[in-house]
Amino acid sequence: MRELDPVIHAQARLRVVATLSTLGAGDRITFPRLQELLGMTAGNLSVHLRKLEDAGYLEIDKTYRGRTPTTLVRLSRRGRLAFDEYTENIRALLHPDSKET
Repeated sequence: MRELDPVIHAQARLRVVATLSTLGAGDRITFPRLQELLGMTAGNLSVHLRKLEDAGYLEIDKTYRGRTPTTLVRLSRRGRLAFDEYTENIRALLHPDSKET
């Protein structure tokens, strides 16, 4: 049995990664929009984003739109691969008799 990635497996981080995985490969989302979609506090979301960024699963860009500071978030290539592997491992747990493709 394959191990589930502990960085992704925490419920809040799984929600973050699953949400970001719906974006196109080069697309980014603003921190407030991600916070709104997930219904998380800014502090809680920040902690989980940091953990995912430290693992190399996210790219976070701090920039400005006009004079307003803006934080943009997206899954890195490594993050997409890790999430794909995670979902494959979940499927294998749920359907242990099916053969891998």
